[in-house]
Amino acid sequence: MAEPVRKPTEEPLSRWGRWKAPQYLGHVIGSGNRRLVAGSAVLGLVVAAGAVLASGPWDSGQRKAERDRAAVRQHSGGAHHQGTAPDEPEPAPSAPAVLGALGDTAGLTPTGAKGLEAVLTPLLDAPELGTVRTAVVVDAATGKQLYARGAGTPMTPASTVKIATTAAALSALGPRHRIATTVRLSPDSRTLTLVGGGDPTLDGTALRALAADTARSLRDAGTGPVELTYDTSLYSGPALHPIGPNENISPVSALMAGEGRLDGSDRGPAPRTDDPAGDAARTFAGLLDDAGVDTRSEPASARVAAGSRTVATHLSKPLSAIVERALTNSDNDIAEALARQTALKAGEPASFAGSRRAVTARLKALGLPLGGADLADGSGLDRADKVTAGLLAELLALAADPDHPELRPVLTGLPVAGFSGTLGDRYTARSAGTGLIRAKTGTLTGVNSLAGTVVDAGGRLLTFAFLASGTTSPGGAQASLDALATTLAEGTR
Repeated sequence: MAEPVRKPTEEPLSRWGRWKAPQYLGHVIGSGNRRLVAGSAVLGLVVAAGAVLASGPWDSGQRKAERDRAAVRQHSGGAHHQGTAPDEPEPAPSAPAVLGALGDTAGLTPTGAKGLEAVLTPLLDAPELGTVRTAVVVDAATGKQLYARGAGTPMTPASTVKIATTAAALSALGPRHRIATTVRLSPDSRTLTLVGGGDPTLDGTALRALAADTARSLRDAGTGPVELTYDTSLYSGPALHPIGPNENISPVSALMAGEGRLDGSDRGPAPRTDDPAGDAARTFAGLLDDAGVDTRSEPASARVAAGSRTVATHLSKPLSAIVERALTNSDNDIAEALARQTALKAGEPASFAGSRRAVTARLKALGLPLGGADLADGSGLDRADKVTAGLLAELLALAADPDHPELRPVLTGLPVAGFSGTLGDRYTARSAGTGLIRAKTGTLTGVNSLAGTVVDAGGRLLTFAFLASGTTSPGGAQASLDALATTLAEGTR
């Protein structure tokens, strides 16, 4: 039996006040193009200029394929993060085309609340969406809820939980925060320690630069041969995700390089090492040797000695760029690292349990509806995760609030329908939603979800969350979710 449609909220939520969508969109894109690109074909030329294909399932056995066609190969999602105000990171390059300020909308009429009920309810009742379906649509300009069905029903979100994880990290740390990996020398100058800071984007290039800086510092100080150790004590608790060894996530460690991937890939599933910290340290030892530092023997795990001084530091890209990468590529390793960074900021242990408490507390501080929520992990791989459609839709609307520019990378990191990330091979050139929908996908066996933003036919920015469980046909469920989002884009023409 279909669930009843809740009456749309009559009054706008107070946190948004009375601001207009075009103002927000202009704020997001800065001095960029302020006209909505007419037609997905033109938009395709803008967004697809640098498109490349990288595909593969996102969870061997537990998650169904979330294929990935990246609009840009840059890990950051293509954003540049220089020369902006401290709390206003620049958007991804796709933002002007997809979220661009709105031009002439004459002759286009947005679907009203009653119209949404008429068009969305039958689509939600599609058998492909399984046994339980929930949905919420919010007008981002006013905070008014335009449509709700089971808005407060806790559901397994799969990867759409990354919206909550990344928002909590941005709120706690700010978009310009960088994660440090350091090298420290003991007071007696005999022990060199590579100290993991939890940077999930550390790679071979970064380690090589860190080794060169270390060698230079040791050479300038006249330091002789050293013992190399590595410190991963920043994180605590179990390293393995509850799903166990899996091609979609490495053991969670404060020190890893290339996400522990063994095939040279930078996204999607891959064979993973069972010792990411040890592998990173051994790679670093080899690079130190190349740079002329004698490390005597194979590195060992040990806490950094008291009184050690820092001789080299590598800083990650800004958190805004890391968030965009996590959302665009549905990167599980990054999501779990961001949850732990949030825990550290809150003074909690950097563990699954500490992250759960810290992320929940941060979202509560933002005034979001957390009834029934259980944020068991940061990535959405854990079936114990529970969120509501109301929480996701309101969180996305909050990210559009001019009072929360620190959350903007949550929007600019969302995949673009038909062009990038996990929406790269969904939607078609003829779909009204192509290029106008930005959304995070979520897929586990029997679970499908989609949450994001869309500019409707009348020029409004809407946020939405559609969650379904008990699905039996992943492809059919995804098509049904895409139809729901496309309907929001179409309006009445």
